[in-house]
Amino acid sequence: MTWSATEVSVLARAVSRAPSVHNSQPWTVEVRPDGADLFERTEARLPRHDPAGRDQMISCGAALADLELAVRTLGWDPRVTLFPDAARPDLVARVVADGRREATEDEVARYSAIFRRRSYRAPFSLHPVTDAVLRDLVRANDTPGTELRAVDTRLESPVLAELFGQAGQVLRDDRAYQRELQAWSDQFRHPLPAEPTLPWGGLVRATTHLPDTITLTERLAAERLLIVLTPGDTRTDHLLAGRALQLVWLTAVTRGLAGSVLTQPLRLPEVRAGLTERLLLPGHPQLVLRLGYPVTATPVSRPAPALSERSGGDH
Repeated sequence: MTWSATEVSVLARAVSRAPSVHNSQPWTVEVRPDGADLFERTEARLPRHDPAGRDQMISCGAALADLELAVRTLGWDPRVTLFPDAARPDLVARVVADGRREATEDEVARYSAIFRRRSYRAPFSLHPVTDAVLRDLVRANDTPGTELRAVDTRLESPVLAELFGQAGQVLRDDRAYQRELQAWSDQFRHPLPAEPTLPWGGLVRATTHLPDTITLTERLAAERLLIVLTPGDTRTDHLLAGRALQLVWLTAVTRGLAGSVLTQPLRLPEVRAGLTERLLLPGHPQLVLRLGYPVTATPVSRPAPALSERSGGDH
């Protein structure tokens, strides 16, 4: 097979809309006659912010999810091999169009959501996300080697507030970290965005106002949070965590939800270890996805599925 110019455009456009650390898009895609290769751009890494490259690999995983969805929407069955060439560690995934297969309704809906997904860094609407919706999102995770763990914000918000507040204080006072953020912004001519304070802000800067623990606890208690976990902490685990993040986020968008990702607190080993120990997490926390309804939208009631849909499983 050979991709047409239109098909190549579909693949490129989908990947370009994947979420990435600081919107750096640390990947490139090379189209092959039978598929596409996804490469990591190692020169985009921020050593102070992301010394292990975890956030960068999570970003590549999100791009991989979009690439797979684009291939499926074009009517092909993607066969994915992670890190297929030991001599090319920057080649993180190879996607081969392995035979024709019509995309499912769920896959088309997720693909469409790629172009509506945005990072929502503001307080959510007062309309609550129900436990049933959250359970649906947890069950929607179909990425092997990953697990979604819903945070019980009523009981666990004090723990998160303490740990996130600690991380915010350390990062705000880390001059080398702040210099790197500014240098990154200057290099790419992207001014650092004006973002609200915790937990909504994606970055902690020297001027960020940090709320007290009680206030942060109250804010977190009003959120719905999902933690993406992996059994290990390798580059493969980080890549799969990013794939799981994007697919679940896209599913949330199809349900009228908005979201944003928190990875910055997990850069600190003591905060990450504290989260694992105090929440009794059965794996390595890679990121936190906060979800809710945007203040400008009214949630739409979802009709009950037909019997044929119920018999089809969780997706």
